[in-house]
Amino acid sequence: MAGLRVLDLATLFAGPLAATMLGDFGAEVIKIEHPRRPDPSRGHGPSKDGVGLWWKLLGRNKSTVTLDLSAPEGQDLLVRLAETADVVIENFRPGTLERWNLGYDRLSAANPGLVLARVTGFGQTGPYSRRPGFGTLAEAMSGFAAITGEPDGPPTLPPFGLADSIAALTTAYAVMTALAGRDRTGTGQVIDMAIIEPILTVLGPQPLWYDQLGHVQPRTGNRSANNAPRNTYRTSDDKWVAVSTSSQNIAERVMRLVGRPELVDQEWFGSGATRALHADELDEAVGAWVALRTREEVVAAFEAAQAAVAPVYDVTDVMRDPQYAALGSITEVKDDELGSVKMQNVLFRLSRTPGGIRWAGRPHGADTDSVLGGLGLADEELAGLRERGVL
Repeated sequence: MAGLRVLDLATLFAGPLAATMLGDFGAEVIKIEHPRRPDPSRGHGPSKDGVGLWWKLLGRNKSTVTLDLSAPEGQDLLVRLAETADVVIENFRPGTLERWNLGYDRLSAANPGLVLARVTGFGQTGPYSRRPGFGTLAEAMSGFAAITGEPDGPPTLPPFGLADSIAALTTAYAVMTALAGRDRTGTGQVIDMAIIEPILTVLGPQPLWYDQLGHVQPRTGNRSANNAPRNTYRTSDDKWVAVSTSSQNIAERVMRLVGRPELVDQEWFGSGATRALHADELDEAVGAWVALRTREEVVAAFEAAQAAVAPVYDVTDVMRDPQYAALGSITEVKDDELGSVKMQNVLFRLSRTPGGIRWAGRPHGADTDSVLGGLGLADEELAGLRERGVL
């Protein structure tokens, strides 16, 4: 994506993470932040020596510029930047850009090929469009929380930005789709990305089941209504493994491995759905076998039997795992503030045009002068704008 210029006006996670993904494969990403109210992700989570660590990941491969978009001079500068850009990503409430005289009509008049990605909780239209929108609300409204957790427990929310991350992936895909269209037509367009929608899609055929059967998926804990055994099991060294039997032959291998081959011959064992009706019996068999062995022994035995298992990792395990090491999933990045930091690598490997991390998240406004100087602003102009609070 070298040669593409992306203006990241968004804050927190969905919009900025989409811009990060584009930057990982060569796009020039310019992060626009308010001069006195930087992206809140800089202060989210743990920090070291006063430096927010989440931002080091989210802000990687981005130049950071401060600009007050509510000020007329700031708006004019944003339009000038948009003239040079291919993509603008924003996540203000609907109508905010228009209130600042920065709607797509003005931006596209300056640059007809511009793609504007608008990422909001509920989309640009509809009765909820002006509500504050966060990923947590999408996880609740999509149906995710309703099916997550134990059957007799409350709906469960994920302890991380699941809906935001799914929306970020989808936004990056939408941007590339719009750019492909521009390649054919020469004209940009607006992307309306509602965070409540991508997570609804990845939840699978629930609307179809409801439409055709009136079926509402219940909470089943770690179990599945489509196959069994499927659960997490505690090992003798007080660790956990996850077992999946999505295919019939894997299910048969698991039961033979744990010493219960007679269950394979039961009529109900012939399909995932009917096995799920006997999950108590299957879980008891697998759980009792696993409980007598260490995690390492369980994984080795499953591997020898060509049955599907995975250790339940925390981040300590991830950082030491040889498969992640072989893939280069965690990489070390040099950083001016912290010396070096380890973080997730780019999302996928391309054989001819691999992505890369050129730098971790930079300090607030570190590149303001160099980026705006590229528009022809002299040092004295930058100083004046800074005195007036525009930068």
